[in-house]
Amino acid sequence: MLVSLAIVTPLSFWLWRSYDGPGRIWINYYVSCVFYELFWCLLLFFFWPEKKYAARIAIGVFLATCGLEFLQLYKPAFLQEIRSTFLGMAVLGTCFVWRQFPYYIVGSFLGWLWIRGLDGIGNMKEN
Repeated sequence: MLVSLAIVTPLSFWLWRSYDGPGRIWINYYVSCVFYELFWCLLLFFFWPEKKYAARIAIGVFLATCGLEFLQLYKPAFLQEIRSTFLGMAVLGTCFVWRQFPYYIVGSFLGWLWIRGLDGIGNMKEN
């Protein structure tokens, strides 16, 4: 689990903020969304490492990130202040983009698959 988070977390930030090769805009703004979903799925699975939670985690992450995407349409001063920071931008985002939703779906699905693959590793419960 920790190895997975150690891979996904920096890769997600690198794709979002630093990748500057071919397809840069697509990678920075869309492919990074897949890794954003993966990160949240893995982080939540760290706290609820049971097979029965895999689908709930993936669906919950998808719904939460969709909610955050819609929240980007709301621009009060206090949220804009939070969004002006790196962490605020990373978690809350800055602008609403419909085209990110399919990538959220893919990322949540891959998160579910990843969790299912991790489920048998270590001392994780089988419930």
